[in-house]
Amino acid sequence: MNETIMKFGYPASLIADYQHWVVLLRPAQATLGALILACKDDATAFSDISPAAFQEFSRAIKDIETALFSAFSYDKLNYLMLMMVDPHVHFHVLPRYAGRAAFEGISFEDPAWPKPPDLTHKTDVSTAKTAKLVHFIQSKWPPLARRETK
Repeated sequence: MNETIMKFGYPASLIADYQHWVVLLRPAQATLGALILACKDDATAFSDISPAAFQEFSRAIKDIETALFSAFSYDKLNYLMLMMVDPHVHFHVLPRYAGRAAFEGISFEDPAWPKPPDLTHKTDVSTAKTAKLVHFIQSKWPPLARRETK
């Protein structure tokens, strides 16, 4: 795994593992269910990922949207490819909510709604509840992809 994937808490944050991509719970929960979709390639430009990674990309996106909507009924979903600090190809996947969202008694706000997301905002989640959040999202993952998760 490349250093960007490791920085985002792999393997503890792993939700789904594809041949060319991993889906991780974003350590800083800017919104409930925020994820990282990271390419396993050593590419630092989107155009440099392998053709196989491009082919698998759409499947990962469909699985993300299916699982997150099933888990949290988000209002919108934002994908941000920033790569300013963490150089390898990855996206911040941010479910957006017009109102509050909750998980395990924790209330999550989306203070920037309906404008671009505020990545400086985060809701503190304990290590135990973070693990529960990972398992909850995994439980919503489409069956075919779930078999590939570790």
